[in-house]
Amino acid sequence: MAATPSGSANDVPSSNAEALQPKLDLPSSAADGLIQKPFPKPLATAQIPAPEPLTEEQQGKYNEVLKNVSEWTTVPTSSEKNAPTAPITDDERMWLTRDCLLRYLRATKWDKAKGDDAVTRIQKTLVWRREYGMEKLTADYISIENETGKQVILGYDVNGRPCLYLIPSNQNTEKSDRQIQHLVFMLERVIDLMVPDQETLALVVNFKETPREKNASFDQAKQTLSILQNHYPERLGRALVINVPFLIHGFFKLISPFIDPVTKEKMKFNEDLRKHVPAEHLMKAMGGDVEFRYDHSVYWPAFNQLVELRQKEYRERWVQGGKQIGEYENYLRGGPQPSLSQTGEKS
Repeated sequence: MAATPSGSANDVPSSNAEALQPKLDLPSSAADGLIQKPFPKPLATAQIPAPEPLTEEQQGKYNEVLKNVSEWTTVPTSSEKNAPTAPITDDERMWLTRDCLLRYLRATKWDKAKGDDAVTRIQKTLVWRREYGMEKLTADYISIENETGKQVILGYDVNGRPCLYLIPSNQNTEKSDRQIQHLVFMLERVIDLMVPDQETLALVVNFKETPREKNASFDQAKQTLSILQNHYPERLGRALVINVPFLIHGFFKLISPFIDPVTKEKMKFNEDLRKHVPAEHLMKAMGGDVEFRYDHSVYWPAFNQLVELRQKEYRERWVQGGKQIGEYENYLRGGPQPSLSQTGEKS
């Protein structure tokens, strides 16, 4: 069954998160004055593309992958050869949505690309999430990395993608594994704040006034690209990079061989960001109208409370739908799509 198209942000149903907006005093646009907290949803003008229906061949391939992963009862605990296994958890089953399986199928060109097939890549990501210790990446643990607002999730682009800002000039810590964990944490949170039928994010990077020593190292860049390409396939909608100095241009050329061609096509350098993000949701520092000032004591609690409520709603819907592998993300995010159990489908 094809997912119900969204059309525009006007069609995004309300949620408890939006009901919480007055309590958290969450802003809606630049018109709200000084902004220090996240916007809870896209502007009404956002055009969220409807999912494309699957062909008969694609549906058949999806059914094969779904059948395969639905039979998993255990997953290896590490990527080491002959690693012990442990039972698959509810969190892992909830992660295995219909849309998740389709993202891996698209990333493997419907299993026609060279290398791992979708099922193998999905399991590798589950193992990576176990090894990486996703449950340890809490808001408290990551907090120190974000004290200066070097990463901010704020607003949505013209297609309803949540925007993740990277501002390397605000770098406040020495190079460490936690800097990469910080990015992974924020990637997970930006996914939590996605709206029905939008499964990609907009990455906004501003290199203005960034000293060379505050930029990521070559090894950090390689590690980050590996994580993004292997474990977050089909998640990058667009990458908008501005104020790129000569040295950074050289750096991008250096890491270019490690960036897949599809990702390269999504990268835009030194463009007018208002073509991609409405001025009402774009920071003034990036050319928009939003008067944003980062205060960790204000932004961080409000941001994490909003995320926790979205997570709670998502999980409650998954439980109500029967805790099925292959559930529709549109349904889980509060969209009009019925759950698998409501449609009579089985995982």
